[in-house]
Amino acid sequence: MVQDMVEQVHLIWQKTKAAQDQQKTYADLHRRDIEFAMGYKVLLKMSPIRGVMSFGKRGKLSQKFIGLYEILDRVGYVAYRLAWPPSLDLVHNVFQVSQLPKYVSDPYYVLEVENIQQDKGLTYAKVPKEILDRKVHKIRNGETVLLKVIWSNHNVEEATWEPEEAIKGRCPHFV
Repeated sequence: MVQDMVEQVHLIWQKTKAAQDQQKTYADLHRRDIEFAMGYKVLLKMSPIRGVMSFGKRGKLSQKFIGLYEILDRVGYVAYRLAWPPSLDLVHNVFQVSQLPKYVSDPYYVLEVENIQQDKGLTYAKVPKEILDRKVHKIRNGETVLLKVIWSNHNVEEATWEPEEAIKGRCPHFV
């Protein structure tokens, strides 16, 4: 009985080892070892997480890549330091190679780099800019007045519905 258990454990070990070897072979075939020389131009991949604001952009339809930055030097095995504009001095300028797709130049395609305004504390004041709409939301015991508000530093598509009391509490002069 003990001999049978030892044989089964050995068989399980062999199958596990075969599966690991197969996965390693697959991973090695699909791995891309990317290296950049100093002076190469690269783009920077934006954060793919929904709801996270990166460099002033939010939402699933925001840009996937920003900028056109030059490689200054290699930091470690898979990280590179980028030439950073002065407006982004507060953001760390070292990124992993997986976040840096190589830029292949096309003379017919022109990239427009927009200035990103940042505060020293990496925050900004979110104040209402305009009220687009007003509606009354009926709940079981009463009613709540909701306002569709465009916030400063946001587009019309990013307008949100907020309770009127919250807006009055935040900016009493606005409502």
